[in-house]
Amino acid sequence: MDRIRITGGHKLNGTIPISGAKNAALPLMIAGLLTEETLILDNVPRLADVAQLQRILGNHGVDITAQGKRVGDRAYQGQTLHISAADVIDTTAPYELVSRMRASFWVIAPLLARMHEARVSLPGGCAIGTRPVDLLIMALEQLGADISIDAGYVVAKAPGGLKGNAIDFPKVTVSGTHVALMAATLARGTTVIDNAACEPEVADVAACLNKMGARISGAGTPRIVVEGVDQLHGARHTVLPDRIEAGTYAMAVAMTGGDVQLLGARSELLQSALDVLTQAGVEIAVNGDGIRVARNGAGLRPVTVSTAPFPGFPTDLQAQLMALMVNAEGSSRITETIFENRFMHVQELARFGARISLDGETATIHGVDRLRGAPVMATDLRASVSLVIAGLAAEGETMVNRVYHLDRGFERLEEKLSACGASIQRISD
Repeated sequence: MDRIRITGGHKLNGTIPISGAKNAALPLMIAGLLTEETLILDNVPRLADVAQLQRILGNHGVDITAQGKRVGDRAYQGQTLHISAADVIDTTAPYELVSRMRASFWVIAPLLARMHEARVSLPGGCAIGTRPVDLLIMALEQLGADISIDAGYVVAKAPGGLKGNAIDFPKVTVSGTHVALMAATLARGTTVIDNAACEPEVADVAACLNKMGARISGAGTPRIVVEGVDQLHGARHTVLPDRIEAGTYAMAVAMTGGDVQLLGARSELLQSALDVLTQAGVEIAVNGDGIRVARNGAGLRPVTVSTAPFPGFPTDLQAQLMALMVNAEGSSRITETIFENRFMHVQELARFGARISLDGETATIHGVDRLRGAPVMATDLRASVSLVIAGLAAEGETMVNRVYHLDRGFERLEEKLSACGASIQRISD
């Protein structure tokens, strides 16, 4: 199993290209099931989760071809996927595939909408709380689906097709919004989704669906209106840049010091995180090429933050911010409001010498003067990269184990960091 070795103490200087957003690429790939024609997606990141979803879609008979960067393209341009679901040969998504990645459960929406039936295993994925699928099932039932649970599978049927209806989510859910959006595109009549997730990735998926012939308005706001259409056609769409990757590298620069241009990053996608970094004393400058992040000599100021749905501070940057605040001059407080059990990185950060105390969903981080490298173990995707951030600033050597979590969400992490002066390398046993 691969490990990552880091020797800390090196400032980051240079340019880091930001890849396409994983959290948009996955639902966009699944949306390819909604049409017989070919959906072409550009700027798709090369990630373990993307490869896994390709296998899952292949199980349904979807033909996917991937093209790498062409001559003259910038490095890290991302891959282009041609997704053709002309012949859906199987409407069952088996446990052995779905159990490895939660997002693959979303295939239930396009299969049900287009084929009028689906049998999808209950999901697995990151061990961060229960993350139930009850709101996704509720949304499909509102659209007229008949749903039962049989031997660990969700069995959904809509013999006459789905029917437009009002869907009012009791709490904001990105997964539920994606599922409702995809299912409603082919439903008869109008669907109104209230308390919808406002995340940029939801708006990106809606933009792609509209290119495919869907009639969606209001995506990116709490109310989305979908006028159902009989069928969708092929289209070409470029995946938006990954705001979580951009925020992660911004915090790595803040942690180590230095000056880095985040190429292709879009500030409006992560303004809340940039505001927190500014409060902490980090220099942020938005320019035509993306976002420039710098910290040269100044100490880090402590911050108080609560995670919240977009446009609030993202839960997917909580672990990275906690690693950063370990070096702040004073005490910081971070409250996690989205997922329970998302503080598993705390005990690993303590191995560096971090002083963090937990009280329910709030962590208090008492800043320390220095960290010392240590062997640590990744527990989930975002927690794993917080250990990398700590290792970049720690004295001596850090060994991050179980890095397959990192490969699920960060494209060429060690390559991008080492190009800016980090001492980081992958070790394959």
